[in-house]
Amino acid sequence: MAASVKTALLLVDVINSFFQPGHPNYYDGVEKVLPALQSLLAAARRSGSIVVHAVELHRPVFDDFEWRKLPVHHLAGAQDAEFFREFRPEGTSETTVFKRRFSAFFATDLALFLTEQRVERVVIGGVKTNVCIRATAQDAFANGFEPVVPREATNSNRPHLAEASLEDIDRYMGRVVSLDEAIGMLS
Repeated sequence: MAASVKTALLLVDVINSFFQPGHPNYYDGVEKVLPALQSLLAAARRSGSIVVHAVELHRPVFDDFEWRKLPVHHLAGAQDAEFFREFRPEGTSETTVFKRRFSAFFATDLALFLTEQRVERVVIGGVKTNVCIRATAQDAFANGFEPVVPREATNSNRPHLAEASLEDIDRYMGRVVSLDEAIGMLS
């Protein structure tokens, strides 16, 4: 029997900005991913798997290159940057990575942290498929981790781009799997 692959759960941008109506990045239909994200988080917590909450956070007052393309958002201390409901880190197997770009790996210590924990595979869930999920999956692959994206645990307000991104992730970087398969990887 083959040795099991150490797997971590990577939740991307499960914050108020995307999930509370009226915030800058909310879109109709985003809430459809919540049951899948809750199931993944529950499975990881039951098994003691590492959970990384990767959230976008920017510095108030200081300029940020992102403002050239996007409106100011997710400032430290702002309500839109807070964790959404029950998705706050808890327990000793969970940590937070603050990112300033789409990828949870770019200019963060995530790859170093996962390497030190001997993680080989990351199950990635959150929003948006064609932006932060795709960028994170690509950088997971580039850093030597197998990215796995449960289809039900991500979506976008641009469904055609989400589908194209999932196809590219599955073809070139990692795997797109069912929620049940991903839960099995975390159990």
